[in-house]
Amino acid sequence: MILGDLGARVIKIETPECGDDSRGFGPPFVGAPEDRQSTYFMSVNRNKESVELDLKSDAGAQALRELIVRADVLIENFRPGALDRLGFSPTVLNDLNPRLVILSISGFGHDGPEGGRPGYDQIAQGETGLMAVTGDSPEHPTRIGVAVTDVLAGVHGAVGALAALFDRQRGADGSVVRTSLLAAGVSAHTFVGSKWTVAGEVAVPTGNHHPSIAPYGSFACRDGHVLIACGSEPIWRRLQPLVDGADDDRFDNNAARVAHRNELTALIKQAFSTKSRKEVVAALAAAGVPAGVIRTIDEVYTWEQTRSQGLVIEVQDPHAGRVELPGPAVRIETADGHSLLRRNHSAPPTLGQHNTAIAHWLSRAAATSTDQEPQPPCGDLTGLGSTPLVVTNRSV
Repeated sequence: MILGDLGARVIKIETPECGDDSRGFGPPFVGAPEDRQSTYFMSVNRNKESVELDLKSDAGAQALRELIVRADVLIENFRPGALDRLGFSPTVLNDLNPRLVILSISGFGHDGPEGGRPGYDQIAQGETGLMAVTGDSPEHPTRIGVAVTDVLAGVHGAVGALAALFDRQRGADGSVVRTSLLAAGVSAHTFVGSKWTVAGEVAVPTGNHHPSIAPYGSFACRDGHVLIACGSEPIWRRLQPLVDGADDDRFDNNAARVAHRNELTALIKQAFSTKSRKEVVAALAAAGVPAGVIRTIDEVYTWEQTRSQGLVIEVQDPHAGRVELPGPAVRIETADGHSLLRRNHSAPPTLGQHNTAIAHWLSRAAATSTDQEPQPPCGDLTGLGSTPLVVTNRSV
């Protein structure tokens, strides 16, 4: 989806009849019962074409071979070894297309003692320690509320694929890019990881408060919660006058405030408990203290700032009509004001929506031994000069 946002033509290969598993994830669904679309599926499948191929059949395997010959990137998230058993090992893929970039995303890596394990986000969150540092206490490990290892694996995979394409533009052949849910989860540790690797301390959950900075967390007020981030001593000195008792010696520096976090939290709560979120944030902003509120999801998508950043896009779905989706996380503009992102987004495809069109394209390409099929108008991905073709399976 990231590559599609950047202008690539993305062909999604799905299992005949049932398709991508996430088509059945719900409710909620939209559209008529016979053509219903999962909103879960819709969240990660914009700007893709869908074709049904049975890769265990001769016809399906041949169609995949023809796509690979014409592709710039092949993305797959089968369990390690599955693509090899279908007859598409890296060696075979390289023979078919020496310039092909292969992006392979697995659960726990492609080698090692547990490399063959299947991977799902919830399992990866637990196995990578993310759940062990999330929540209120070690007795209640908590999953992060979004599929964070799925999302980060996709982001890291896209970065790797772009680097491989850039290397190819400098004269290199294709390459294999590998990442996993395990890698994505561990890469997100940052200071939590070095706390153990360097200091030998095991991080534990600290709820909505930062384990190494104070005050830095969530504080209750009259109608909800505000978030305060005192990331430096100057910020702390600007907050002090707003909190009775905060000039105590126990709070002289960050280390002391972390050691006396509970006492400081009680004082801040007392100072803000009778005020509204709006009043507290206004007072903090006037004092120069970074602050915010905990928004509900509906508040996020109706927030003018969210929409101003292009984080909500509109597509015309064939069954649900006009719908809004979460938008791309980057904006790229050249010096002359040209955007490198796709301007017009297409709705997530229905299962097999492009079967006929892609079959005709492949037959014409085979007849002429060249691929001159017009591409949809879009941006110029990484300056390649033409629209890259990405072939992907499942929800990647």
